[in-house]
Amino acid sequence: MKHLKVLFILLFACVLTTSAQETICNEICPTSLPAEMVVVGAERTSEYLPLLQGKRIALLSNQTGVVGLDHKHTLDLMLEMGLNVTTIFSPEHGFRGKADAGEHVKSSVDEKTGIPIASLYEGKSRMPAKETMDRFDVIVTDIQDVGLRFYTYYVTMVNMMDAAAAYGKEFVVLDRPNPNGMTVDGPILDMKLKSGVGWLPIPTVHGMTMGEIALMTNGEGWLNEGKRVKLTVIPCKNYTHQSRYKLPIAPSPNLPNMLSIYLYPSTCYFEGTPVSLGRGTDWPFQVYGHPLMKGYDFSFTPTSRPGAKTPPQLGKLCHGVDLHNLAAEDVIAQGMNLEYVIDAYRNLNMGDKFFTPFFDKLAGRTYIREMIMAGKSATEIRAMWQDDVKRFKEQRRPYLLYPE
Repeated sequence: MKHLKVLFILLFACVLTTSAQETICNEICPTSLPAEMVVVGAERTSEYLPLLQGKRIALLSNQTGVVGLDHKHTLDLMLEMGLNVTTIFSPEHGFRGKADAGEHVKSSVDEKTGIPIASLYEGKSRMPAKETMDRFDVIVTDIQDVGLRFYTYYVTMVNMMDAAAAYGKEFVVLDRPNPNGMTVDGPILDMKLKSGVGWLPIPTVHGMTMGEIALMTNGEGWLNEGKRVKLTVIPCKNYTHQSRYKLPIAPSPNLPNMLSIYLYPSTCYFEGTPVSLGRGTDWPFQVYGHPLMKGYDFSFTPTSRPGAKTPPQLGKLCHGVDLHNLAAEDVIAQGMNLEYVIDAYRNLNMGDKFFTPFFDKLAGRTYIREMIMAGKSATEIRAMWQDDVKRFKEQRRPYLLYPE
């Protein structure tokens, strides 16, 4: 107990008051503490155990919901504490995180605990049925996001907040660091392009944790019909937005390491083109190429493998660029870098056939595609969204739980 008291004295406390229905646990730590000392929300059991005792719980999580050096799952931790978890919700890639991107995942039962898993990626609807909602009183979210507008975990969380608001359920977020939390970059989504890879009016790289996104969604009236949900966020300790937090578990099959996560804001745009970004290789999101690209020494051949059963350019020799030896800090400093997409576009010389409709959904604005086709540079395009970044940083400020 003595060392806990000493740590508490060192903590910088910041209380953010929102409403009588919205509680934020308030221990925020100074920027000088190393990222290795980060304590995620799920580990702070004394903060959320009293909130959940005696209630029926639905847990929204996946393979990233782990605590401690032994990677104990939050589900097992809750059950050990005697909490009544009646339902598991699984996001994209499934509860164990092995499904392909966008793949329909069937509802099932967790083999270890026998608790029913209600997949949110089974059919067209991402909203649970009434009979499922009737099984619990509170939704607890514990899932590792990577801080991109087109990464779908926050979309799933917001959809569940909508469901909670509609059915009068409480909502708790066990927060985790954002590995791209040091960056805010890219344009704010044009809501005419709203889709499963762009749900809120936020920049491509928003720099917020899931807890902060939940607070902002509630506070800005972004839920259906402007409703608010009874929300509690259990923040991390010792985290700042400048922390270099290394994820203990891969957040999805094709983000296997930190470099892939840092490059993701720049290379994901290849999903809206015929160019391979390395799915089906050892370096997803860390290489790019195409069978018809010319003038490159590097080549690779995508193969079928778990998490990438039918990757683009499957079985074809692709020529292109190897990024997997770049220094992480150099990639972070680049932010959202369109030079890679522009390079491939000019090399292939395909005109508008280079882009699929999915590209605009990823970009969040049509002008990115239009300016690339007009021959503009990455620097010229970047200048277009600087006002968006400045405006968003001010808009999000009331919802930040951690020092910038």
